Amino acid sequence: MGGAGAPEWVIREDASQQVLLALYLRQVLGIRSPDELPQLRGIPPRLNARDDDAQARLERQWREYWAMTVEPQAHPSPVPLDLVDGFDTLVALPLEGCDDLRAAMIPYAGEALAYSQSAKERYRKEAAAKPGVSYRAYASAIAEHERQVGRRAHSFELNVQVLPLAQRGVWWIGSLTIAVTDGLRGDVAAFDAAIHPIIAELA
Repeated sequence: MGGAGAPEWVIREDASQQVLLALYLRQVLGIRSPDELPQLRGIPPRLNARDDDAQARLERQWREYWAMTVEPQAHPSPVPLDLVDGFDTLVALPLEGCDDLRAAMIPYAGEALAYSQSAKERYRKEAAAKPGVSYRAYASAIAEHERQVGRRAHSFELNVQVLPLAQRGVWWIGSLTIAVTDGLRGDVAAFDAAIHPIIAELA
């Protein structure tokens, strides 16, 4: 976005079904990391009886899966990927080193898919009901940043995942990716204030 020779900024906003799936699985499997990211709303806690070693393995494997899901180009798998039964084409794990996670997630495939499809569709409907609002929110924050620093914004990329998280806020979940609560995203003034520091950091 920008004229010839001008700095360009690319912002992609979504509620990725893959990200929603990963967070649903994180919750039902009792994964703690990333510690700072809140839970999804409305998903009842599950009892997971594992010993410490099994939990540590699952956490490590899930972190690898999470990184590949959020920013796949920045986190390519060193070994071939294989689709996980029951998740259509939405979940692929490395053929080696993720056996615990693969076995743990398969029983939740149906409910995880249903949840992620529903949440994705809700985001799509809300975005379609307010065309242009998404672009204006970011353009306004960039224009304000340019006024404050007295120069054009540097070129940057930002991916925004709008998620039904239990706490309101904005969190970095990758080097170029943030998660924002759907409620905050829908509050024009509050979102404007919350996105300013992100834009300032990048631009």
